[in-house]
Amino acid sequence: MGYLQIHAEILWPALLAGLLVLSTHVPLGREVLLRGIIFLDLAIAQTAAFGVMLANTLWVNRHGDHHHFSTTIIAVVAAIAGSVILYTIRKLEVRVQEAFIGILFVLMATGIILILSADPHGGERLKEILAGQILWLQASDLLQLFFVYVVILILWFLSQEKIGEWLFYPFFAVTITLSTQVVGVYLVFASLIIPSFCTLYQKKPLIKSYLIGITGYMIGLIVSASLNLPAGATIVWCLAAIGCLYFLFTGGLIMRKANTNKRKEH
Repeated sequence: MGYLQIHAEILWPALLAGLLVLSTHVPLGREVLLRGIIFLDLAIAQTAAFGVMLANTLWVNRHGDHHHFSTTIIAVVAAIAGSVILYTIRKLEVRVQEAFIGILFVLMATGIILILSADPHGGERLKEILAGQILWLQASDLLQLFFVYVVILILWFLSQEKIGEWLFYPFFAVTITLSTQVVGVYLVFASLIIPSFCTLYQKKPLIKSYLIGITGYMIGLIVSASLNLPAGATIVWCLAAIGCLYFLFTGGLIMRKANTNKRKEH
């Protein structure tokens, strides 16, 4: 009984963090898929991670400790700057856009490595920003995320039709930045894409996407705690597994719809 109680005390803040992330990432992930900018979120998440690492390094070198608010501001500015760059190239040929996104991603990824190269704990910090530390979160760590996400969700559902591309990119960047600091780059991408992809052509997609996401997080956290596996990576694999099971259960609707659309184009 004590073993289960200890696990519950660790898992419930992590599950709460997952629910908060899913609350915004499911509708935004669907929008990303509909706009055809799938890898944009990964590039922006990596840019936000670069901003976090840069802010932490500058602040620690000057003041000797971490300052979460300053880190967040610098990370948000970096992510918005990256999103503005991607917005300016949105009308270029698709292959050119993909090349820019790839270049931005690899620059930000290698930039993080360069920043951490002199840090004796650089490997651990890199792992933390990529895979997250969701199991070590406390409920108090999520208060800022909760209030900001409430505002984001209200703005999104009330003015979704009025949010043009020029506003969507920075709006998206702010959301991704906050999530990256909580759950890491990999879980951000998985939470955005996997649930929304599995329900892309279905009725009531948001409800189904939320259910897939919640199930993936719950099972992933339980498996991680039970087998002593890294939580972020385990949740990503569980999200993918639940998505595959749902895909098989619905008879491959995505592939049939995609083939139908392809025949119409020809």
